[in-house]
Amino acid sequence: MAEASKRISSRSKPKRTGGSSSGGKSRNGASRMSALDAAGAAREQLGALLGRPVEAVLGVDRDGADWVVKAQILELARVPNTTDVLGEYEAVIDRQGDVVRYARTHRYHRGQVDGER
Repeated sequence: MAEASKRISSRSKPKRTGGSSSGGKSRNGASRMSALDAAGAAREQLGALLGRPVEAVLGVDRDGADWVVKAQILELARVPNTTDVLGEYEAVIDRQGDVVRYARTHRYHRGQVDGER
């Protein structure tokens, strides 16, 4: 039984490897951040900056050395929750994992579908 739980726990955390063949280093030796790392940094820092938790990461894109992360944040909770006001934010994350710029790009109700702008 202990052997089975040991196998399961070793599988629960995937091993991280660098995004390039040089072990996660770019050509100039600087450490490269993955999309997962950028999304986590945006989630943590946007939540702290705005004082509200990030509900979802909507997208991640590389822009040169930086990452651009789109995130959804609950701005106003209402009853019923389909009328909650959500904000879509775009954050730029530098190679150190810091938010260097962010802005709200869209605001909408939770029950609103994409075509209803």
